[in-house]
This record gives sequence, C-alpha cells and structure tokens, in this order.
Amino acid sequence: MTEKTYNVLFLCTGNSARSIMAEALVTTLGNGRFKGYSAGSQPGGTVNPLAFEKVQKTGYPADKLRSKNWDEFARADAPHMDFIITVCDNAAGEVCPIWPGHPASAHWSFQDPAAVEGTDDEKRAAFDKVFRQMATRMHAFISLPLHKLDNVAIQQEIRKIGDPSIVAI
Repeated sequence: MTEKTYNVLFLCTGNSARSIMAEALVTTLGNGRFKGYSAGSQPGGTVNPLAFEKVQKTGYPADKLRSKNWDEFARADAPHMDFIITVCDNAAGEVCPIWPGHPASAHWSFQDPAAVEGTDDEKRAAFDKVFRQMATRMHAFISLPLHKLDNVAIQQEIRKIGDPSIVAI
C-alpha cells in the first residue's frame, strides 16, 4: 500500500521568505510524504535572495520558487490541500479564502528575517535562525503518525507544533 502524499500550503503576506523556506523544507524533509506549496495575501512578486540561498542548500528545485497570490490555491483546479499553515502573524490575522476540502490549519509564528536591518552577516544570521526554527517544527510535523490520528487529533497536534516553546533554539 502506497502511503498518501500530503499537500501543505504555507501562507505569509509577501510570500518572499518564510513561506518559501517552509515550502522547501516540508518537501525535502518529508521525503515524498509531503508536498509543500506557498503563497501570500499580497505577494511581492520576488523571492528574497537570502531565502533563495537557504532553499538552495536543501536541494529543492530553484525553478519551483516564485512569489504568488494565495487565490491561486483557492481555485477549483488547484491541488487539494490537506494542511494550511500561516507562518507570519499578519497573514494569520487576515481573512483567507475558503479552502476546498476544509484542510487542517494552524499558525506557526516566525519572526520576519527579511525585516532585519544591518550588515549582510546580520541579515544572514536572521535567516539562519528562522530556518533552524522552521526545521525544528517541520521535523515535529513530518513525524506525526497522521495515518493513525483522526481529524480532531491532527488539528490539535499541528497547533501544538506552533507553540513558541518548540522553537527555542
């Protein structure tokens, strides 16, 4: 029996850094069990170069990286999402589209590394920190025995992963 591949949509406002990195992490760490997507409520149209740099190290195909509007995933012809996870506080507070199939949803707050000002090394350090935090949460997420949990338990577990104490790095 082939195990189900779960589709996960990560949302942020600009879809230029955090959601992009999360898309790549869940796909690469999930080893075929998860397929990541990302979008934004007000996409900036470009991927932050430092996010691009972090994603390249995962082996995720660079040609898949693009900033896009979340409406793209609310259309009838869009892939069915099993999970919707917001990764920035602004997107979590916005009214999202109605997602077909009522996927499980959670908010995993991460600081915006793209908002850090300073030297290139300071900016890169901010991206490194958020990337490590995301990887910690992603490992917890991909380790869930989803095939053994009911919908209520899945919802509870993915929300627990968003608890700030899990990213104390």
